[in-house]
Amino acid sequence: MAAPRAGLGAGAGAAAGVPGRQGSSGVEVVFPSEPAPPAPLCPHGPTLLFVKVNQGKEETRRFYACSACRDRKDCNFFQWEDEKLSGARLAAREAHNRKCQPPLSRTQCAERYLKFIELPLSQRKFCQRCQQLLLPDDWEKHHEHRVVGDISITQLRRPSQLLYPLENKKTNAQYLFADRSCQFLVDLLPTLGFTRVLCVGTPRLHELIRLKASDDKKSNIKSLLLDIDFRYSQFYMEDSFCHYNMFNHHFFDGKAALEVCRTFLQEDKGEGVIMVTDPPFGGLVEPLAVTFKKLIAMWKEGQSEGSSHKELPIFWIFPYFFESRIRQFFPSFCMLDYQRFHRTFICVDEAMKYGCMLEVDYDNHALYKHGKTGRKQSPVRIFTNIPPNKIILPSEEGYRFCPLCQRYISLENQHCEHCNSCTSKDGRKWNHCFFCKKCVKPSWIHCSICGHCALPDHSCGGPKDGCFICGELDHKRSTCPKITTSKKVNRSV
Repeated sequence: MAAPRAGLGAGAGAAAGVPGRQGSSGVEVVFPSEPAPPAPLCPHGPTLLFVKVNQGKEETRRFYACSACRDRKDCNFFQWEDEKLSGARLAAREAHNRKCQPPLSRTQCAERYLKFIELPLSQRKFCQRCQQLLLPDDWEKHHEHRVVGDISITQLRRPSQLLYPLENKKTNAQYLFADRSCQFLVDLLPTLGFTRVLCVGTPRLHELIRLKASDDKKSNIKSLLLDIDFRYSQFYMEDSFCHYNMFNHHFFDGKAALEVCRTFLQEDKGEGVIMVTDPPFGGLVEPLAVTFKKLIAMWKEGQSEGSSHKELPIFWIFPYFFESRIRQFFPSFCMLDYQRFHRTFICVDEAMKYGCMLEVDYDNHALYKHGKTGRKQSPVRIFTNIPPNKIILPSEEGYRFCPLCQRYISLENQHCEHCNSCTSKDGRKWNHCFFCKKCVKPSWIHCSICGHCALPDHSCGGPKDGCFICGELDHKRSTCPKITTSKKVNRSV
């Protein structure tokens, strides 16, 4: 995704705590079961309804906050669910939302791009300060800015390398797929029979697919990019990019963009298309799942009645420790064992200082090292509803086929006869605990006090993953059978 990784997806109150931890506060997104009034709008589209919860306490007063920005400094929208706003405040909010929209419409961006590529190389200029392709009429306004010239067609085809990352005040950094990770997907997707790829927050994959199509005459694969970074509007026509927020299924350019997506998904009666998505790791799984189900429903509209049992093929790229949450919403999904999915860490400060993109493999970056040696493998995995035996992982990278699990696994992942599965999640050989009746990480030991496996130096009786109310692992607070029916209003969230 092109937006800052650390700053998206958890809502305005997410910094207060991580949902699912006992003894701490947290924020959960609320999706009312009954018809609800339209959510108020912020610059990123419809807001989401949140509630702050604490271990053992009843549901508190609910509020609306931005769906896309975790930090209130990035989007300060906040409104109580039952709050009544005056006409003056509503008018001021609408004016603020209009002010925050991109300066040019989608059509204007497409027209400017067509004019730009017609210019001779010496007149193709890009303002690094404003992150804008410049036409000759724009030069005077940007003469004091850092402007680079001779923008080639090759550079225009790789906008993620031309654009600075969107600045984030928390980390001043952004993560994009490394080219070698994208290339794995570009090579894999055609072998699975896909001819169209809906790229939701994967701009580099979109780039490489289009590059392959332009360089290889035999390639018939097409892609459509949905991304929250409006700057990509400068580089793509309307049929290949939609300005989109994946946390609320919002198309910023309205029905026209929605129809572009619908047409792409339903082409050839929905055959040959796959959705590949790479959400921010700070994003909540629930709103993402709701959005993806809406895209699935859009795809199903183009299916014949006899194809109602089919599923839209999906690759959801996310850390392995979200497996249980993802499978809660998509039970047919499985996690592939491919462990070489890397991203590059792009530092905004350094890019601005040197006027170029500086990318470091984040697995080797000092901020992301674990101990002295650092993480040997990426925590990123592919979650998919495609049968895993159809996805061949490269043997030259250390993968083999397990006939018992009917899937490709890493060499270190050993089949457990007690679990009847290749159980490792992080690239190491896991050990079976007969007390817990499951395999656990090799660094964990069974604690007789806690009654489960944990790190040797863990704090007994400390916070546990699970429900805020009762601590069970198989559900969240909102579905806890022990939750009281009374709703205590707490006005000090």
